[in-house]
Amino acid sequence: MADTPDPHVLLTIILKHHDGLVLDDIQSRLKASDWWDRFPIAGTRVVSWTVAMGLGQVVTLEVPPHLLGQVNVELERSAWGVFKTEVYPSYDFVPVRERIKERVRNGGQ
Repeated sequence: MADTPDPHVLLTIILKHHDGLVLDDIQSRLKASDWWDRFPIAGTRVVSWTVAMGLGQVVTLEVPPHLLGQVNVELERSAWGVFKTEVYPSYDFVPVRERIKERVRNGGQ
């Protein structure tokens, strides 16, 4: 049902490479920390995973609220030392934008 709240939250995670690490360093550290097997954790879903040149990787996860702490621990365990991490709760703005466009078309703000 469309009116049922989604039991998940979206997290946008920005993974910025540490200065001075070259690709071989990054890959070997990720391998050593089992990054590719450990992240994202079970029970979460990758919504998108983008490489933004000059910024790093931008990952959006769908996360049940009770797993939020485990996502954090896994980032600390296997990403730190390779990436500087930034984590933001986020939401899909597309439906909101569509509602605003329709309201403006009908004379509202």
